[in-house]
Amino acid sequence: MKTNIIKTVFFCLVITLLFLISNTNAQVPDPPGQHGQDGNKAPGGGAPIGGGLFILLSLGAGYGAKKLYDRKKKKLLE
Repeated sequence: MKTNIIKTVFFCLVITLLFLISNTNAQVPDPPGQHGQDGNKAPGGGAPIGGGLFILLSLGAGYGAKKLYDRKKKKLLE
């Protein structure tokens, strides 16, 4: 039993480290002094993501609350 826990923790650690290592060189930085000049702008125009993030978090919280409500309702009926 203890070896299964150790194997699981080790596996999760390896996967996490592989993700972090592969994610570090994801994008090459822009050359200095060229980005943003002569109409060279980032796609999307720098749109904020705060509103969409709030909506997704709210929907996730609502879904979780509904699942908890359904679970409590089912226990009361049993």
